[in-house]
This record gives sequence, structure tokens and C-alpha cells, in this order.
Amino acid sequence: MKKEITFKELKDSGYKNKTINEEIQANLILRIKAKKPVFEGLLGYEDTVVPQMKKAILAGHHINLLGLRGQAKTRIARSMVDLLDEYMPIVKGSEINDSPFEPISKYARDRIAELGEKTTVSWVHRSNRFFEKLATPDVNVSDLIGDIDPIKAATLKLPYSDERVLHYGMIPRANRSIFVLNELPDLQARIQVSLFNILQEGDIQIRGFQLRMPLDIQFVFTANPEDYTNRGSIVTPLKDRIGSQIFTHYPKSIELARKITQQEAKVSVADKALIQVPSLAKDLLEEVAFQARSSEYVDAKSGVSARLTISAMENLMAAAKLRLIETGSDKTRIRLVDFISIIPSITGKIELVYEGEQEGADEVAKILIDNAVIKQFEKIFPRIPKLEKDGVKTPYTDLIHWFDNNFIELNYTDTDNEFYTNLKTVKPLSSVIEKYASKLSKEDQYFCMELVLWGLTINNKLDKSENDTAYKFDSTGIGQYFHGSN
Repeated sequence: MKKEITFKELKDSGYKNKTINEEIQANLILRIKAKKPVFEGLLGYEDTVVPQMKKAILAGHHINLLGLRGQAKTRIARSMVDLLDEYMPIVKGSEINDSPFEPISKYARDRIAELGEKTTVSWVHRSNRFFEKLATPDVNVSDLIGDIDPIKAATLKLPYSDERVLHYGMIPRANRSIFVLNELPDLQARIQVSLFNILQEGDIQIRGFQLRMPLDIQFVFTANPEDYTNRGSIVTPLKDRIGSQIFTHYPKSIELARKITQQEAKVSVADKALIQVPSLAKDLLEEVAFQARSSEYVDAKSGVSARLTISAMENLMAAAKLRLIETGSDKTRIRLVDFISIIPSITGKIELVYEGEQEGADEVAKILIDNAVIKQFEKIFPRIPKLEKDGVKTPYTDLIHWFDNNFIELNYTDTDNEFYTNLKTVKPLSSVIEKYASKLSKEDQYFCMELVLWGLTINNKLDKSENDTAYKFDSTGIGQYFHGSN
């Protein structure tokens, strides 16, 4: 924390008073010239959202970030704090961050008039110059703009006509700061109207007080597309006063989605050392989200948040960690059977359309996983024919016939040695892997063994049944009678 100084010392130091736009623009230009990333931790927006943000900042615009849920809108807004100077001088004791050069509150004006250059100046760190409010239907004008404080009036023995009885709301207190209003359409229309003059003219009105307060605020709004919800919309005159509207989007590739999940998932270093995640498992996890975004069962207007795969990765790791604890093993590897653990992450992150509701959330989650499995399966192995001609052998004929007299149970709780030894008993399966997946890493080859079994069951070549601890694969049609099966 910087120590307090006098107004004279501030002037003598050569400090130049700047508006928040000038401050953000200057720091943005320095970052661009130094080839430093402007927004840390934002992946996939380098060629889309970030250039638009730079232009909006250089234009001095208020910004509306428009996009579906889980597209890092709030993170973008919060990262703008890094473009502020580390410390900002204010008149000590000011409620609204008055600049000693241009005081706007009665308190600060009186202090400057009384003490002049001896006025004490304190410092505000940039982390305290970020204000955020979630727009909900119960937000009122008093919360945002302010109101008369009768207790203050009684305590100070002041009439209601005195400016000093005002209690400032969040927006005046965000003077010379960044103010983020999340989910703007949820704000009642009459409250949105109260923002008109602040955005355009800089003056506010509180209970009849017409205060000419040139507030210096960088506004950032976030919103979902208006057609997503019936809860509300942005009134046209307010939208007209917002300089730049920038659309966000979901990651456009599996590779990029993987990087985001890896960056955001809360997995300890110790767990990463004990639990190996095959590359194919990471791809499959991301593919589930891609399938959800195009699924006929999921409401596309609602979107499928990037938090789905983040939460799913955490659940996968938790399932593997539980296995480590229960078996007393030193290490383990993520398996395809572990993907049953991500169902709670899926059901809580998707909005279903009518057809999806009819299927049920759990069933839709399983369908999405199956669709992702098939997508990944067909990248590595030949497509499984729906109909087979008599006497014509397919790459999977021997494997399917093996199950005529055999079955295999894959237990979640088996140690890695037990689990993979069990898989290797299916000799034709090892042959398929050797022929089509030999170039993959060892851990991916093991994952592929499960992938092939899943692919055959999804294409109705094998039966698959499950209970609380295991999956069973066979071709006898009796899988449904597997002990304790669902």
C-alpha cells in the first residue's frame, strides 16, 4: 500500500490526471507494443473477440459482451482490471473516488476549498477499482444510483435538501473504475432507463436531486442473446448508448477445448502425478460437449457451457482417485468405464427440449457419450457395417464371434493390472488394436480396447449391460439379466 501524500506532493511528482479511458488505452498500447497478451488466460479468442475488444477500448466505448453461458464473458470483463494503473490517487475519505484535480462530490470540493494543496491524497489499488453487479429482477434504482439516507440526515441534523444526506449507490461509488453489469436483460426496463443519462451525459438524479456529476466509468455489460430467454430484453435506447457489442463463442476445435479444460479444471498436482489421462480420453471428453451443442435433445439457444467439460474432468479424476483409495494402488489410468462418472456433470449443464425431456436427462447424457464414442471410434477404426453379407468377413467378425461363447465384465474398482489383464483375454480384440491402433501410445491403445467394445454395442453387434460396479459385454442377449443391472 502506497503511503498518503499531500495534493502538492502529488503535483510535484509530475502525476498527470487521466480519465479511465485514457488510462486503459495507454496501458493497452504499452502491452501491444511490448507483444504481451492483453487478456491473460483467454484461449480461442485471439483472432475473434480480443481484436474487437482492443478496438472498442481504443474507441473509448462502453462494451456489451453478448454470448451463451460459459463463454468467458465475465472473465473478459474482469481481465480489463489489468489494464488499469496499479494505484490511483483520490481525495482521502471520498466515497466516490474523487480525483483531487477534478473533485465532483460536495465532500471533496469542500476539502479542496478548505485545505488546497495540503489536502491529503490516498491511493486505491486497481483490484479495488472493479465493481460487479448481477442484474436480477429485485435490483432497484437505490442499489445502483443511490437514495436519501434519513439516518444520516438525522445524525448530522441536515435537511433533506442538503446533498450530504445522499447515500450513493454502486455506480457513483464506481467512479474512475470499471463497472460490470451481468445479465443485463434481466434488469427491469424502468431500471435500464435510469442508466440512460449516466451512459450519455454523466449526470445522475437521486430523489429529485439533479446532480451534475460527470462520473468517469468504464461500463461493461454481459448478456445472453435476447431470443434465449423470456425473462427480459435490453431496451433499445440503452442498447443504442452502448458503443460496441461483441459476440463471444465456444471453442471451435477439440484441441482448443482441451487446453481450456486443462487450464480451468481444479486438479491437484499430486493427483495428476497419480492418475494418467490418455489423450483419447481427453478428446472424448471434449467431444461430448461438441455432441451436446448439436444434439436434437438439447436446447441450442441455451448453449452448452464450457464448464461442462471442466466439471466432467474433475469428476473423472475423482472417480480414478476413489479407485486408488479403495484398491490401495499406487497409480491408475482413466478408463472408458469411468465416463459413467461424468453424467452428473452433463445433466446439470444442459437444457433439454421437449424430446429430451421425454428421454430423461440421464438417458440423454448416455446418448451424448455414445455419440462421442462413435465419433472418436470412426477416426481410428473402420466403420462398422449395419448389415453383413453372408460369407463376407469384416474387421470385427472374429471379435463378434468370440462373444458367442464368452463374455467379459469390466469392473470400475479393479486395479489397472486386473482390468487390463481381463481385457487381454479377448484375443481378437488385441488383434484389432494391433492392426488399426498400433501407432498410438500404449495408454491410448488400452483405451481403444474399450472403445471398440463400446462401438460394437452402440452398433448393436454386442450386448452391454451395467450395474453399480461393472459393465458386462456379451452377444447372447442375456445382458439385461446381469446381476443388479439397471
